[in-house]
Amino acid sequence: MTDDLCREENFKAVFMEQSEGLRNFMFYKTKSYQQAEDIVQEAFSRMWENCAKVVANKAKSYLFTIANNLFLNQVKHQKVVLKFEQRGHTQRTDEDPAFLLLEQEFKERLEKAISDLPEGQRVVFLMNRIDQMKYREIADTLQISVKAVEKRMHKALSALRKISKKV
Repeated sequence: MTDDLCREENFKAVFMEQSEGLRNFMFYKTKSYQQAEDIVQEAFSRMWENCAKVVANKAKSYLFTIANNLFLNQVKHQKVVLKFEQRGHTQRTDEDPAFLLLEQEFKERLEKAISDLPEGQRVVFLMNRIDQMKYREIADTLQISVKAVEKRMHKALSALRKISKKV
């Protein structure tokens, strides 16, 4: 079988094709680069352990499913990590303190608004705006319809517009 994932070159090819997208997807869910990396590594480890059972053309789906399940298993821990990361750090600069305060307040409101979006909306928004993925690509990755992507994006943008009007 030429598509055997147990062959190192085939596994490496899947890794090269899927690791970045999977890492970005998990980053949007976890809001932690390190945790996203850990989940991606664990997903690929599990795929390697089960390589004989995984059909090569289903590897992407397998990886995203495993990664999502790993994420769901870590939700309680994630909440603690998110609270810690959202504390922010103070920085010194020569810019006008009033401007810096307004900028920081807006950034905090925007980050909070994005993190407060329901998971589906947040993931779609970040995949489109950060990864610049087209709706069709997002739909394929998340295994949902393009209409569902459009609806989630519309709701996310509506929620974020409310924040910008408060400024």
